[in-house]
Amino acid sequence: MDWQSHRRDAHKLGRTQEFLKQIVYGGNDGIVTTFAIVAGFAGAAAEGVAQIGGLAVLVFGLANLFADGVSMGLGEFLSARSQADLYRARRSSELREIAHDPEQERMELFEILRQRGLPPGEADTTTQILARHPEFMADLMMTYEFGMSDPDEDRPAINGLFTFGSFLIFGSVPLVPYFLFDATDRTFALSVLATFLALMSLGLLRWNATGERLARCVGETVLVGTICALVAFAVGWIVGG
Repeated sequence: MDWQSHRRDAHKLGRTQEFLKQIVYGGNDGIVTTFAIVAGFAGAAAEGVAQIGGLAVLVFGLANLFADGVSMGLGEFLSARSQADLYRARRSSELREIAHDPEQERMELFEILRQRGLPPGEADTTTQILARHPEFMADLMMTYEFGMSDPDEDRPAINGLFTFGSFLIFGSVPLVPYFLFDATDRTFALSVLATFLALMSLGLLRWNATGERLARCVGETVLVGTICALVAFAVGWIVGG
């Protein structure tokens, strides 16, 4: 059994928990970005969405959905790769510093252990032991001195795919009413409702994965999406009015 499988099984990490960051990030951005198109058109229409037409909403919405979805997925991939490259470069530099100035690095590690709550005697003993293992010492310094985690467990391509998939799935929800009905004020109202339900679903997904308070998970997700939607509608109304 590999480490990833062991981590999921031993600590009961499901796919939702393992990729929660990508799912929430991609899903929230997808909902808000796509609804911004719908709300912008609605705000710009002098007599409602019907003047612009559902086809225009769908064309711009779908184009934006796929373009931004690909951009988000590739951005997540490149970000993870860049973070991994930075980690390895910084770790190599840390290993060189341990080799060239071991006493200074031991002092830094001692202070880190003290700040983490170890008594001076135990911190000194632990530092002396770790000083005999430069690789392990470097790993600890990377975590506690620079706040950087080991990227070897990350899979940038998979992270990017989850971000892209979440963006498309959740981001398509505000457009569903325009696939089913003619573009009217009622269709826009249904899109608002669909967007609200999508944000609630994303909040519930976050709650299910984290176990945090339900009101907080759902409330924060809906609040952020609502603010962005109102801004998009207001901009459309100002420009089109």
